[in-house]
Amino acid sequence: MGYRIRLKENKHSNRNLVKKHHHKVHQILYALENTGEITFNNQKNTFFQDSLAFIPPYSDHSITSEGKMTVLVLEFDVLHLDSDIQKVLEMQDFSNPRLIDLSPFEAGNVRQLLRRMLYEQAQGDLINVVAVKIYLEELLLILFRSQKELNITDANVLRAERLKDYLETRYFEIRDANDYSQKLGISTRHINTIFKDQYDMTPMKYLNEVRMEIAKKLLMETNNDIASICFEVGFEAISTFYRKFKAYTNISPQKFRNKYQYTKESDS
Repeated sequence: MGYRIRLKENKHSNRNLVKKHHHKVHQILYALENTGEITFNNQKNTFFQDSLAFIPPYSDHSITSEGKMTVLVLEFDVLHLDSDIQKVLEMQDFSNPRLIDLSPFEAGNVRQLLRRMLYEQAQGDLINVVAVKIYLEELLLILFRSQKELNITDANVLRAERLKDYLETRYFEIRDANDYSQKLGISTRHINTIFKDQYDMTPMKYLNEVRMEIAKKLLMETNNDIASICFEVGFEAISTFYRKFKAYTNISPQKFRNKYQYTKESDS
């Protein structure tokens, strides 16, 4: 492909050994099914379903399967990616191979991106090549963000932190509490308790705060129609948006915008 990005499927038979080797490009290995071992840095690591391994160029590694194991192998040349992506790779020190522990949210997003990449890759036109590159950069963004959690050892604190990040980045697509409780595989009641212990509010209340603060910013800094802002922050009905906004700020969205514009003109 034009951007040196390739996604392929490797099938490993029972007790199959892929001997120690390395590649000239980056690889992301994603275990689709069953379990095996992946070895790098002279250390064996369990490689089970939904595991993800990041392998930089010239990093020796080997894989042993315990049964019939299917692995998606994503190869890419980082020099063909956006320069900012390259900088983040350097800043977060992705120079050594590592297993990346994905949250249920992240794993679901990674699976969707890999499916999209397989589809686009099969089409073969230039626009599909561009799409593959975009999806790869989205996937790398997920990996970069996942690394900030490495120092969190308490499981419930980690779940709460992951949910908070999910609410802050996916606020526009969450319909109700079932959306995030199903992704975490935890009951709504339990995740509410975990989140409230950490942040002193329920996830839905925090989601509302995230949406309201973004709506305020859009009202102050853009001329976007209020209906458009309602849609952008994740509300299906403008009446619900008006009601929530007024409860949060004590004034309507239009009055909030007018008040800000008046204040801005007075200060100039």
